[in-house]
Amino acid sequence: MKIKNVINICLLVVFTITTSHAQVKTLAYKAGQLKSQRVKDAYDTKWPQLQQDLKAIKVNPDEFDIYMRAFKYEKIVEVWVKNQGDVKYKLFKTYDICASSGDLGPKRKEGDGQVPEGFYKIDLFNPSSDYYLSMRVNYPNSSDVILKEGLNAGGAIMIHGSCVTIGCLPMTDEKIKELYVLCLEARNRNVPVYIDIYPIKFTPENITYLEKNYPKSKLSFWRTLKSGYDYFEENKWLPKISVDAKGNYFLPEEEINQQQATKPVNKL
Repeated sequence: MKIKNVINICLLVVFTITTSHAQVKTLAYKAGQLKSQRVKDAYDTKWPQLQQDLKAIKVNPDEFDIYMRAFKYEKIVEVWVKNQGDVKYKLFKTYDICASSGDLGPKRKEGDGQVPEGFYKIDLFNPSSDYYLSMRVNYPNSSDVILKEGLNAGGAIMIHGSCVTIGCLPMTDEKIKELYVLCLEARNRNVPVYIDIYPIKFTPENITYLEKNYPKSKLSFWRTLKSGYDYFEENKWLPKISVDAKGNYFLPEEEINQQQATKPVNKL
């Protein structure tokens, strides 16, 4: 056998072993979480019904993608799901945020009591939280770092139970069980869990409310959020959000053109 062929075979074996190890490590994430009695209880009491509910909208419980939108004014978290082979998301459930913290507007520094606004992911699952179960939002993102006020943008923004909060998104213990299980299923398959946090639903009526009651500095920021909101409203799939050197969110030009061609943009 030629040396070149031997090298290629060795590289293939190494790649296969590495990939298999990574897959096992990923799938072990759920197993590690299930060592917690709280997570085990969440699965025992919530997962059977959630599986039935997913199947009822023709979404496979074994391979779904998940996306969340939080609205501070309405105090809700929407959960959207789709099969991995599908393009468009379907609204699955809506959970109430049972306490609020801060005013409408982004978080800009540690200790301001604000819930952040922007485009994020869930980056940590805590089964031993002081607030029953919690999931961390990856705040600050690149936009928040640029736009922060002072030395520290803050952190530890969680979705959690116990229905109390300072700058987080709380819900009841029963609801966080459901949301935790849904998100953990995606995390266990190494699927990103995205969450976009908005001040309000950008309906024409709500935009009028914002324009009458909030300063231009906030309206200018919210305009950058609205492009992502409008894109998902129109298409039901996730836009590719970028951040410029000033910390502003924007959509790539081709996505903006597609959005403007299909739906007029409201003022803000």
